[in-house]
Amino acid sequence: MQLIDIGVNLTHSSFDEQHAAFIARAVAAGVVQMVITGTSADVSEQAIELADRLDPEEKQLFATAGVHPHDATAWNSDTRRRINALLRHSRVRAVGECGLDFNRDFSPRAQQEKAFEEQLALAAEHQLPVFLHEREAVARMLPILAEWRDRLTHAVVHCFTADREALFAYLDLDLHIGITGWICDERRGSHLHPLVGSIPRGRLMLESDAPWLLPRTLRPKPKNGRNEPAYLPEVLKAVAQHRQESETDVAAHTTACARAFFGLPEPT
Repeated sequence: MQLIDIGVNLTHSSFDEQHAAFIARAVAAGVVQMVITGTSADVSEQAIELADRLDPEEKQLFATAGVHPHDATAWNSDTRRRINALLRHSRVRAVGECGLDFNRDFSPRAQQEKAFEEQLALAAEHQLPVFLHEREAVARMLPILAEWRDRLTHAVVHCFTADREALFAYLDLDLHIGITGWICDERRGSHLHPLVGSIPRGRLMLESDAPWLLPRTLRPKPKNGRNEPAYLPEVLKAVAQHRQESETDVAAHTTACARAFFGLPEPT
């Protein structure tokens, strides 16, 4: 089976000096391609640099470029210029991580909305898909996306954790859905069990969101508590169980979906 991890924070300091081993473990687990998440102009640049260094043939590692809502206060004309330039890089396959986070509110909501809409404008201009972040902001996210949807190619709600109403509203906008180890968390993710089967084939993708969201069902657990793409098969296992599909089938259709969404090459 081949898997694609559509969201890994490879620039995180916990992976420093361990990138080669990290990638080797992922490949050994069947994760053949990864998309490194950009969360600020600096992090997006670092993501591209890492991918260039670790995958010179440009077959395995790709990136997004954007500004996370937590960092929306940093959005200005210079940030827009930097992100706009990065979107022209061949490694960059989506705009983001961008969106709204009304859970932590690390940036003022008005500033989050401004940064979000300007990044949607960039996505429309470059005809790139969007890698979306949303926490407790469905009521505001939906009308913004509805206004922009016809100008966007594709968009994925990264790390979907919301309820049934939100899921169907996103699906009605023809959005893709990313599922993480949240589905393996019996404390807060069990509501996803009956929902994941409602995501159509061709709209579902898998992601680790490493180093966060270590699947709680994983055995044995790593002593450092850090998640990584090598553990993505645990997410696959949970998704397959609750969709009542085989792991082989889920791996095949989620991988095909991710490859089409991000325009990734066939691995050799």
